Amino acid sequence: MIHSSKKTHVNHTQLNNYIEGTFEPELMFEIARRNNISINYKSIDELKKAYSFNNLQEFLDIYYAGASVLLQVQDFYDLTWAYLTKAHEQNLIHTEIFFDPQTHTDRGLSFDTVIQGIRSALDDGKEKLGISSKLIMCFLRHLDEAAAFETLNQALPYKNWIAGVGLDSSELGHPPSKFQRVFSKARDEGFITVAHAGEEGPAEYVWEAINLLNVSRIDHGNRSLDDKQLIKYLIETQIPLTVCPLSNLELKVVNDLKDHPLLKLMEAGLVVTINSDDPAYFGGYMNENYTQIASALNLTKKHITQLAKNSFKASFLDDREKEKLIHQVDTYYQKN
Repeated sequence: MIHSSKKTHVNHTQLNNYIEGTFEPELMFEIARRNNISINYKSIDELKKAYSFNNLQEFLDIYYAGASVLLQVQDFYDLTWAYLTKAHEQNLIHTEIFFDPQTHTDRGLSFDTVIQGIRSALDDGKEKLGISSKLIMCFLRHLDEAAAFETLNQALPYKNWIAGVGLDSSELGHPPSKFQRVFSKARDEGFITVAHAGEEGPAEYVWEAINLLNVSRIDHGNRSLDDKQLIKYLIETQIPLTVCPLSNLELKVVNDLKDHPLLKLMEAGLVVTINSDDPAYFGGYMNENYTQIASALNLTKKHITQLAKNSFKASFLDDREKEKLIHQVDTYYQKN
């Protein structure tokens, strides 16, 4: 089993994690001081108390306020490096990280400033910590498609650094269909596509992400259970879901982890993975998500093994690497 307080013995990965969402209060205060930026909280403890949300939008308001202290290449490096050291402590060997360039370019920062800092840390993470990574650039769905096209064009000089594009931010009222053309352009440019769908939005948004955006993965996808035909399709195609238990709890997508649909999705035959989403804000990184959902749903060793294997299966690693890592998971759980 996975223990939240210490390094695990089995290697694992995660596929739904925002680098901006790993911004711990201590580092936020440090960078704010360095950049002479005043934030609306007098202490780290006061900021931590503000991490209480009733819905996705209330969380996003604090999320964007926190990101506003990031100004320099070094800031983005420090943010990313802090996450990678935490990931290393929890035995992650591969991570597929989201970043939100529009959150920063809309404040006047250059795309280059953002990606240079993140990329430098990811390179050091591979060299010094042995953590491989893929970077996924997300479009903010509360903005219009023209803004997404502008961001895509800014990203093109860095194509070799970015594996894919995604869709995030306020889901309700912003269906995937709103971004059909920019996703088509992204695929033409060689990017893999993923999208948040069915977190707060309806199952229809999952259908749109599949049929209109041609995604390889659905981020969250909890509401898929509302549509039997969708469940059947997800089983047939094995399109993975990147589920985030503690995020769902904190954002009131579920009122209790015992009500979380993860086990129902697994038992239906879907490829379900566990992820931390925005761990600094939701009180738990990967191990905490595993241990708390395992306790709430009485998951067995077989379930945990399958979840770990699913994460590698759903990753954008090459098939040979996937097979090797899945074999390592099997070997570990056969012995423990």
